[in-house]
Amino acid sequence: MTGHFPMRQIIDDHGNLLDESYKKDLNEELVHRLYFHMYRIRTFDLKAKSLQRQGRIGTYPPFEGQEAAQVGSALALGDDDWMFPTYRDHGAMLTFGANMMRTFLYWNGRVEGCVPPEGKKIFPAAVPIATQLPHAAGAAWAEKKKGTKNISIAYFGDGATSEGDFHEGMNFASVFQTPTIFFNQNNQYAISVPIDRQMNSETIAQKSVSYGIPGVRIDGNDCFVVYLETKKAIERARNGGGPTLIEAVTWRTGAHTTADDPTKYRNKEQGADVVDPIVRLERFMKNNGYWDEKKTNSIHEELKVEVEQAVEAMESYPKANVEDLFDHVYANPPEQLLRQKELYMEQLRR
Repeated sequence: MTGHFPMRQIIDDHGNLLDESYKKDLNEELVHRLYFHMYRIRTFDLKAKSLQRQGRIGTYPPFEGQEAAQVGSALALGDDDWMFPTYRDHGAMLTFGANMMRTFLYWNGRVEGCVPPEGKKIFPAAVPIATQLPHAAGAAWAEKKKGTKNISIAYFGDGATSEGDFHEGMNFASVFQTPTIFFNQNNQYAISVPIDRQMNSETIAQKSVSYGIPGVRIDGNDCFVVYLETKKAIERARNGGGPTLIEAVTWRTGAHTTADDPTKYRNKEQGADVVDPIVRLERFMKNNGYWDEKKTNSIHEELKVEVEQAVEAMESYPKANVEDLFDHVYANPPEQLLRQKELYMEQLRR
């Protein structure tokens, strides 16, 4: 089945273009946009891990190594499209317009971190595995019934394909031909469980056959193929072509979360041959005359300042409202919960 779903690439590990026909699509503006956003979310990710180790935010799921998959797909979206991320897709969220300070707030346990900027259709990150897939199909169906050209994209990992919600979301989207992009980041592990223990299928992309929809398998560390294949699927969806399943094969460089120790289940040699997606893009830029050392260093400094300012704003944010522990869960809170809230507030007043 892998023969039916070969890995699509545009550049190799050394930044060499594999097919000259793509050269017209890779203009300098796009190359620099991809690099800026990939380095931006890498800077955010490294800072977030540091903050967690210092006890300044809670448990955090790093996405280092998956920048090309997240940025390439997010940049292909239109302003009015929907994004349904997992807990590891805050890189895609930031690229799509999520506020960085609020993203830090989210990882500090604040409900305010779930609020997207005005006009942005970004759902809160889904922590339960695969629950966002039916949501994405439903939102896209609503857009279709309203007669818009807006689409939805749902991000999920390889572990999500073992969940019933994966089937339900894919099947619903297939039956009603919703404009939904199912974007799988196959980073080889669902916490400690390797992909070969998740499924007997050779690829995730081939699962599209069961639902009668297009499927494609791409190199998730090649930002160009991610961007162009996602854009192609989006345009097909906008024009009535229905959903697409994209499998972006990538690698989770670090731990599942900062509470995880990958040395317990992964050999140090695993992943050693995977070229960092940012390094790969840098090599392409240098090969094609797009690299400017002075300008690049300036961008790096600019992004460090942005991240530090977001952290400062997060840490100076007003203290949390303790009533948030009880509110926003039920439309009509049960008597027991109301009593718990009353008792807790009484204790605080003493």
